[in-house]
Amino acid sequence: MSDVERSSTARVIPPARPRKLAKVPFVELADGRLRGVVSSGSAIERVYVSSVAAGTYAYACSTNNNRPCGGARGGFCNHIGALITEAVLQYGAERVARYLRVDLADGEPGAQPIRLAMSATRPAPADGTAAASVFSRFLRHLAYLELAHSTAPLPEMQWFPPTRAVA
Repeated sequence: MSDVERSSTARVIPPARPRKLAKVPFVELADGRLRGVVSSGSAIERVYVSSVAAGTYAYACSTNNNRPCGGARGGFCNHIGALITEAVLQYGAERVARYLRVDLADGEPGAQPIRLAMSATRPAPADGTAAASVFSRFLRHLAYLELAHSTAPLPEMQWFPPTRAVA
C-alpha cells in the first residue's frame, strides 16, 4: 500500500456491482439520507432529486427546478424506487439496509425487499430543502468529467494536508 493510501482518512469502496449511469447518474448515502439524481423518463432535460431519510423513511422527490414529483403522493414514486435499486448496486443491499435502518426478514436482501419494508411503515413526505444541495453536488461531480486528463493536483481536491515535507 502506498503512502497516499495509508495517509488518507477517506476509504474509497469499489461498487458492489457495475451500474449504468443513464437512469440514476448520482447516488449517495450521506447526512442520514439515501439521496440522488434520477433522470426523467419523459423529458431528457429534466431530472428529479430524490431522497429517503434513515429510520423514518421520510421521502422527497422534486424536479431540478423545484417542482414536486407527481408520483410521490402518499408513497414512494418510481424515482425513489430507481434510487433504491441503484444504491443497492452501488453499495450492496446489506450496507443500504443498515444505513437506512431497515429491518429485513431472513433471506437475501435486495432492492425490492428494502423498498417494501420501508413502504410498509407508511412514511411521511419530507420537505424538499435538501434538493438544492444534492443537485449542486451532482453538478460539481459532472464538472470533473469535463476536465482534461492531467496528473497535476486539483486544488479543490486537496482535502488533506501533506503528511511529510518535500525536500
